[in-house]
Amino acid sequence: MDYFSPKLLAEIRDKFAFVEACPFVGKRIFFENAGGALTLKSVVETSAKFAAIPDNQGRENLASRTLMDIIQKAKLDAASLFGTTKGQFFVGESGTELLFRLVRNAAISAEQGGNIVGSSFEHPATRSAAKYWALQTNREYINVQHDNHSGHVTAELYSKIVNPDTRVVTILHSSPVTGISIDLEAISKAVHTISPKAFVIVDGVQYAAHGGINIDHYKIDGYAISPYKMYSRHGYGFAWVSNRLTQMSHEQLLDGPSENWELGTRDTGAYATISDVVKYLEWLGGKIKNSERRSVKLANAAKAIAAQEIALTELMINGENNIKGLKDLKGIEIIGGQKNPNRKGLVGFRINGVSSHSIVDFLNGKGIRTHVRKADHYSGNILHPLGWKDCVRVSVCHYNSAEEIKSLLLALNEFQMDLLTN
Repeated sequence: MDYFSPKLLAEIRDKFAFVEACPFVGKRIFFENAGGALTLKSVVETSAKFAAIPDNQGRENLASRTLMDIIQKAKLDAASLFGTTKGQFFVGESGTELLFRLVRNAAISAEQGGNIVGSSFEHPATRSAAKYWALQTNREYINVQHDNHSGHVTAELYSKIVNPDTRVVTILHSSPVTGISIDLEAISKAVHTISPKAFVIVDGVQYAAHGGINIDHYKIDGYAISPYKMYSRHGYGFAWVSNRLTQMSHEQLLDGPSENWELGTRDTGAYATISDVVKYLEWLGGKIKNSERRSVKLANAAKAIAAQEIALTELMINGENNIKGLKDLKGIEIIGGQKNPNRKGLVGFRINGVSSHSIVDFLNGKGIRTHVRKADHYSGNILHPLGWKDCVRVSVCHYNSAEEIKSLLLALNEFQMDLLTN
């Protein structure tokens, strides 16, 4: 059963492009949200509008001043969305590029010596950057090994590895392979208890669309997302950076503003689409419970999104009535286990002895879009310790429906019946 009423779910789905059909293959169910969420129709309109405007920022005319006002508004909107009154926001090439940049600047700015700590739980965006800049700054890279059973890392695990000489720590807020999120506040607190001056850089790419962000609670120095995974579009990344890291040496134009992180003219439309995302979430939160306060509406939206996605993933795992869930299908193994309170809108599984490619191909034939994660440079850190070559990733967002989940389960039941009869 959906958390949202049928009427509200229909209103939600109407705000997104290509909800039920792909422009290339026609009707389909979209369960590849971790690869890139559906895009708000308002984002599409905003992108087209600003792509046509020829004016640049920083000029003495109304058009230019208006563009700068739009950028400033987007940064204020982002502050509400990310739950912060400090630091600053800036855009870049992608979430991955921004994470590399944040890790680089933290590594170069930190006191010499010591070590850099990361985790086997992480996406290669932070893991690669941390290892590279550990090498470049003559530091040891130390790994926090994630827990295979729970599919994530804890403050306790970080506490066993971080030491007083730790200079930089990288953390993944939620995994695009396991679907499991971590307690960021607890991990950051544990890190700073042991190494108070350590810079903490967070990959929020997978987490952003699935739960409320509260940067002021985390005591971190950088947080980056890929907006195309949070209802916006491809072509840019979005990051928050602390005042502390800003005060350190970082790349900037000679004789330019010392606090500036942006290099060159940025796309006003990219900023404007962040405002579109915030406006949508405000609308959704107001539908849950009306309030005059933006913070309350955004919090309501985050809670409702989480509730809808919990309902969908529990239905996927447990089934309903005569429709078998994943846990009841023969040979299925689920990363992170059947019951995991930290799961955020994603289930990774395999059928033991069956190629995940064949499962995804079968589902594609049924008009159900999922994805194979292979034990490669993206997912090997999670799959190799399990002894898996691959897995099927089914990633949902709050606009998906219980009926779509049931269609997935019926298709998987059919796939398994075909296995038994062939």
